[in-house]
Amino acid sequence: METTKLPPSSPSSPTTSFSVPSAEKVDGFPRRSMRRARQRRSHSSSQFRYQSSQVELTPLPLLKDAPVAELHDLFCKKLQQCCVLFDFLDCVADLKGKEIKRAALNELVESVATSRGVLIEPLYPEAIKMVRLRVRVGQIKHLPPWPHSKGINFNPYLVYEFFLRFLESPDFQPSMAKRYIDQKFVLQLLELFDSEDPREREYLKTILHRVYGKLLGLRAYIRKQINNIFLRFIYETEHFNGVAELLEILGSIINGFALPLKAEHKQFLVRVLIPLHTAKSLSIFHAQLAYCVVQFMEKDATVTEYIIRGLLKYWPKTCTQKEVMFLGEIEEILDVIEPSQFIRIQEPLFKQIAACISSPHFQVAERALYFWNNEYILSLIEENCQVILPLVFATLYRVSKEHWNQTIVSLIYNVLKTFMEMNSKLFDDLTASYKVEKQNRKTSQWVQGHRVTSQSNQSMVYAALEKS
Repeated sequence: METTKLPPSSPSSPTTSFSVPSAEKVDGFPRRSMRRARQRRSHSSSQFRYQSSQVELTPLPLLKDAPVAELHDLFCKKLQQCCVLFDFLDCVADLKGKEIKRAALNELVESVATSRGVLIEPLYPEAIKMVRLRVRVGQIKHLPPWPHSKGINFNPYLVYEFFLRFLESPDFQPSMAKRYIDQKFVLQLLELFDSEDPREREYLKTILHRVYGKLLGLRAYIRKQINNIFLRFIYETEHFNGVAELLEILGSIINGFALPLKAEHKQFLVRVLIPLHTAKSLSIFHAQLAYCVVQFMEKDATVTEYIIRGLLKYWPKTCTQKEVMFLGEIEEILDVIEPSQFIRIQEPLFKQIAACISSPHFQVAERALYFWNNEYILSLIEENCQVILPLVFATLYRVSKEHWNQTIVSLIYNVLKTFMEMNSKLFDDLTASYKVEKQNRKTSQWVQGHRVTSQSNQSMVYAALEKS
């Protein structure tokens, strides 16, 4: 979801600025709802903008030097310090406070990563509060890209690092965490995947994966919201920066699906993953998407036909780069396909492969011909030679005589030689029938041309007689 940073509204601004005399709505929206929306935007922007000037941080003792009896209280105070926001666009303001916050965050990260017994129940709400604040700040794009200031060596993603260590800690208790990590928090986290910074998306990917693994009650909700993000991407916005990262998470999730697959999972494959191939930006996330598709196949072979027919349905007509990607994915699928499933899709599939071989773009033709270099695919072709050879023979024979690229011609000769060795009788029969058909076609064209010429001559004679 794209977020827009709105200009700050003055707290004293009158809420009646949207009002219209004797009108209850403006452009179809109730005045009351617009007023509430304005107030929410004003509160959110002003809260983050001015909080830092109202709080002055003071250094606290180091966690490693604190007595055991005081450790948790000191840990909690440092968490509270890290909830104070600073304007890092101004590289000279609040330098002392920024340094104190940086040091506190680094201490918290190290303590959670290396110490045992630190995460007790009273710390959970404070820890999640700090992370929630970072998520909300990220939603209004408050923090600039990292590195961002000359005066302070501060990593704005230290909060992500802390949360990741928090989730991975041996002391982490899902039963406690689920009280504070709820659906709203997950939804806000997912929205941040639209970040333009790949480092932020990488952190978010790992964090969401840990949340999915630790908090079982949120799994269905996470899948549903990822489903919604993809549907919005496919049919509405055509823009979302984190598609590849979300697909990486899904690849791991699909790998853990129980058998038999639920109808919900099959619907996700057919209605979301397959249509994702239509995206203009497919090249950005195609590797992750193909991995998810193959994972589904390896889980349940019966979805193979849905996948192949879906790819054929959305096969690109004018973009050669996407055609090459589709062919690469088809090879990955055929590399793990079961022979019984191959029989079900061989006819429509090899009709498309034949069309790719005849493509004037040599990369498309070359990628299609590489299928015959794959030993497993070649064994499947050999077992079904009676069906496949007639589907591609005419194209192979014709393109071998006409294609402009010598590399393609050489590859085709190798394929024809392979087919001849597989089934010489069928090959000879097809060769003979192709030559007869070609001769008949030439004869038909000659007769048709002769008729046209005769009709033209007759018309000329009639025209001359009329003039005379």
